[in-house]
Amino acid sequence: MSLVYLRKPKKGDLVEIQAAYERSIQLHQPWTYPPADFQRYLEQEHRYFVCLTQDHSIVGTFNISNVIRGHFYSAYLGYEAFHPYQGHGYMKQGLKLLIKEAFEKLNLHRLEANIQPDNIASIQLVANAGFIKEGFSRQYLRIGGKTWKDHERWAVLNKQWVDPLQLILEED
Repeated sequence: MSLVYLRKPKKGDLVEIQAAYERSIQLHQPWTYPPADFQRYLEQEHRYFVCLTQDHSIVGTFNISNVIRGHFYSAYLGYEAFHPYQGHGYMKQGLKLLIKEAFEKLNLHRLEANIQPDNIASIQLVANAGFIKEGFSRQYLRIGGKTWKDHERWAVLNKQWVDPLQLILEED
């Protein structure tokens, strides 16, 4: 049984998610900054909370953004773990569920994550989920509206991804 599940944000999550970001500021800087408008943040179409099965606490968040259909069928992945839940494998389990959602329900061909090279935990997260490092983008993203930062480009393709649950069922 999974320790976590994914769910969409609800209006009632506002206080909990604001508190999660406040207690996690040191964890995320210099990579990300809390959203300026939490209401808009909660309304993003492809935002998912990673929640503990045991007590339903929000331990992290994923978002799939810039979904492009047509000939591309690709999107970008963003995510954050919240203190004190980082380092327990919750985001690892959550990412597997998120990839399944992206490929099976959203029918994406490709999911891409752009990560600052010194964010080792983030790189390990995507690498362990089957993402492949494809390149390096100089001054790719302006972080916190301040400084342009280099990023590594990591991606996973639908045809390369294997549902871990399916592997278990095939072994039985």
